[in-house]
Parts: sequence; structure tokens; C-alpha cells
Amino acid sequence: MTIWVNEQIDPSGMIHACIATCNESQAKDCHDSFENNLTETQKAAGWVARLRTVNSWDEVPVNSLKLN
Repeated sequence: MTIWVNEQIDPSGMIHACIATCNESQAKDCHDSFENNLTETQKAAGWVARLRTVNSWDEVPVNSLKLN
């Protein structure tokens, strides 16, 4: 099973938003939204939107919104 994890991460490495889903299309749409919602100031300061995959729900951050 592949689980797609979207994260918005600040310069210190803290995750501010996290959504996980098994639906690749939904995950890519979410990633685009996360990217587009970062301001130029945030990007310049080091904020990033990251899309990654994991193989188990145990690897998904605890505070994430999990979509099935």
C-alpha cells in the first residue's frame, strides 16, 4: 500500500499542516494547494511544501488529517 503524505514545514522543521491519503490524485491536488498557499515571504524564509510516500499508516505523523 502507498500512502501519500503532504506536509507544510517551517524553517525549523516543524510540521504545520499534514494530510495523508491513499489517493494519488487527491494527494497531488493537496500538494499544489499547499505550495500555492505559501507566501513569497514564507518561501524566502525557508518554508516548504513536501509530498512524500510511505508504506504504512504507522509512518504518517500523528497530527495529520488522514483521508481514506
